[in-house]
Amino acid sequence: MSKWQIPATGGNMEAANGIYYQNMTTLEVQARLKTNDVLLLPVGSTENHGPSAPYGEDTFLDTRLCEQVAKATGCTVAQPIWYGSHPYHHLGQKGTIMIPEETLVDYLCYVFAGFWNTGFRKIIVVNGHGQDYVIPAAIHKFGKKFQVPGIILYLHFWNAAKEQLDTMDKGGPYQTPFIHADEVEQSWSLALFPELCKQADATSAAAAPLLPPGHINNSAERGVGPIKWYNAFGSCGMECVCQPEGVIGDASLADAEKARVGVERTLDYMEKLVHDILEKYPAGTLPPIEMMTQRKREDIEAVIKGPNKPGGRHIYTLTY
Repeated sequence: MSKWQIPATGGNMEAANGIYYQNMTTLEVQARLKTNDVLLLPVGSTENHGPSAPYGEDTFLDTRLCEQVAKATGCTVAQPIWYGSHPYHHLGQKGTIMIPEETLVDYLCYVFAGFWNTGFRKIIVVNGHGQDYVIPAAIHKFGKKFQVPGIILYLHFWNAAKEQLDTMDKGGPYQTPFIHADEVEQSWSLALFPELCKQADATSAAAAPLLPPGHINNSAERGVGPIKWYNAFGSCGMECVCQPEGVIGDASLADAEKARVGVERTLDYMEKLVHDILEKYPAGTLPPIEMMTQRKREDIEAVIKGPNKPGGRHIYTLTY
C-alpha cells in the first residue's frame, strides 16, 4: 500500500502543522533550520482550465505535491506564487492572469535571495505550468547576482512521471496525449484536489496545430518532436480564438485512478531529492565556498552567518 494520499483529502495552506513557512513564527523557523533547511517553492499560475477545474489548478497541483513531501521529509513549503508567465498562445484568454517574463524573473530572483538570507539555502522550485523558459533564467540571475554558495533546483514535476503521462499505446494510462486541462491534467487534479473539481461539467476542445506533426514536442516533452513546445512561435493557434473553453483535449475522460501511479512516482522522486540533498549537505552545510564563488571569502562568510550574528551581514550587502 502506498504511503501517499491519493485522492488527497484537503490542503494545508492555513494549517499550523509545520508545513508552510508563512504559517510559522521566527522561533519555529529557527528550530526547523537546525534539522532541515530544504525549502520547496511552488510556482504556479492563475489561468483558465475550463468548466471542470479551478483557475488555480496549476498552483494546487504544485502545493498538494509539496505538502505531502513536506510531511514525509520534514522540509518546509513556501506559500505559492499564484501568478506566472505564459506562452504567447495564452495571450488574451479570459480568466488567465499573465505576468511578463522579465517581471517574474526579477521577482523569483529576490524571493530566492530572501529565503537564502533567512537560512533556507537549499531551494527546490516546483512547477507544472508552462513557464519552463522563465524559471531557469531566475535561478541563473540569482547565481550571477549574488554569487553565494547554495542549491536552487528547478523541478518541472510532470517530468518525474515519465511514461505515466503517455497514451496506452506507449505504456501510459491515457486515451489522449497530454496538452492542457485535458484527460491527463484533470486526472491529476482529481487525484490531488478532488474537492475543487467539477467533473460533471468537463468538456473537450480540439488542438489547433499550425505545423505538420513530428516537429513540436508536447506539454510534458513526451512526444517525438525535437523542438520543445516553448521554443516556437506560430506553432499553434491562440487559445482565446481556438479554445475559448480553456481546454485542449477531453477532460471528460479524466479519472483519479489514471493518475495514481504517475503521482506516486512524482512524490517518490521529490522525497528522494530532498533526502539526497540533506545526505550530501546536512542542515547548515553548504557546497564549498571556493567552488561556487570568487568573491572575497570574508564577505561570503559574513553573509553566511547572517544579519543577526556577530560579524554577520545580510545578503544584500553583496549587491542590490
